[in-house]
Amino acid sequence: MHDLKGWVYEKLGDLPILFIDSDRSKRYPKRSEFQDQGIAFLNAESISSGRFDRTKVNHIPYEKYEEIKKGRVENGDIVLTMRGNGVGDAALIFGEGILGLINAQMLILRPNDETINSKFLYYGFISPQFKCELSNFVSGSAQPQLTMTHLRHVPFRVPPLAEQKAIAHILGSLDDKIELNRQMNETLEAMAQALFKSCFVDFDPVIDNALAAGNDIPDEFIERAEQRKAIEKKDNADIQALFPDEFEFTEEMGWIPKGWEVKPLDEVANYLNGLALQKYRPENIDDDYLPVVKIAQLREGLANHDEKASINIKPEYIIDNGDVIFSWSGSLLVDVWCGGKAALNQHLFKVTSGEYPKWFYLNYTKYHLAEFQRIATDKAVTMGHIKRGHLKEALCVIPENRVDDNVFAVFEDILNKQISSRIESQTIAKLRDTILPKLMSGELRIPDAAALVDEAL
Repeated sequence: MHDLKGWVYEKLGDLPILFIDSDRSKRYPKRSEFQDQGIAFLNAESISSGRFDRTKVNHIPYEKYEEIKKGRVENGDIVLTMRGNGVGDAALIFGEGILGLINAQMLILRPNDETINSKFLYYGFISPQFKCELSNFVSGSAQPQLTMTHLRHVPFRVPPLAEQKAIAHILGSLDDKIELNRQMNETLEAMAQALFKSCFVDFDPVIDNALAAGNDIPDEFIERAEQRKAIEKKDNADIQALFPDEFEFTEEMGWIPKGWEVKPLDEVANYLNGLALQKYRPENIDDDYLPVVKIAQLREGLANHDEKASINIKPEYIIDNGDVIFSWSGSLLVDVWCGGKAALNQHLFKVTSGEYPKWFYLNYTKYHLAEFQRIATDKAVTMGHIKRGHLKEALCVIPENRVDDNVFAVFEDILNKQISSRIESQTIAKLRDTILPKLMSGELRIPDAAALVDEAL
């Protein structure tokens, strides 16, 4: 039995925590007052998987914020969803200055930092033990909800402050690494998109070569050529040498680099639709299985194992780390799967090619995604989608026998770094999810947890 001296098991309402709800007065923001920029107005969709998503907030004018004195978020606050399917979802808010307001579906918990560490409290809120306790106080089925009165009665285990801080530091170091990887991947993705657009959409290297050779430039590239003249060029001689110094006209796409060809997307890559996996369940509950990946799992980047498929499906319908997946129905998106071996459900394409490298067909699929999304939205009745004919209409420009050359390795290198970083983050997240409940219960002591984290990082 572990020594849990100093640990207390109290109701949340008996701990030194302020419970702050939203402003319910006539000053409360209306939908008509929302705008693209301004003060963040948090809603239930802003909180997902224990994280605050700043891209999913509404905004209100500063003048409206000044009218409202209640429900203001401060640094170190925990924001909790009190209503809807995400009831009980929590996020820890960090930042300086004005951080925003909560809406009527949310609650702020502000601990006294001399007794309760806010990061420890947050990890407690996302732990399985607390979520289990919390579920006993949630009411309603069509619209689950939690009242402040009921929340005050939820039991919560708290160690001495020094242990709280140590636990928060251990778990926080894992989350910090995951966040660092996420930011690095954002940077890498921006680099890949910009470089691909420059080489294969704007044809900047061809323009630069044409300018250097004194060759004519088509009218549609004149403005871009003037911009290129003002840019200080980096030494990219290897890549630059792959591109011609002239353009030629094609019926399909107009002016393209001389010697290159035009192909439809469905000839650049193979788009394999997934299976109706409800027909391929494991025969017995104890059988080995593959987790099913649908659109929701692709969006999350993780298979949740809620649905299971037989391991005996054809190998081509099994996906693994590094596979390019494209959801062509509902929420259209393209991503590289990094969630481990799984079974591909219908409405998702597994994208492969025996002729072109992954970075090439991935970036061209992403390039055409906005048009695919527009088509799906225009045709949406119940769930918008695209057809295979749209893949044939999406055109790509193919370099002259050079797309496989090692000099294009910069694209391959960026993609490999992204995949490696995301797989590392998945591994770290699994470690965090494994040790979190054990730390919060006292089953795993701090020195042992610190050793596991040091080994992982």
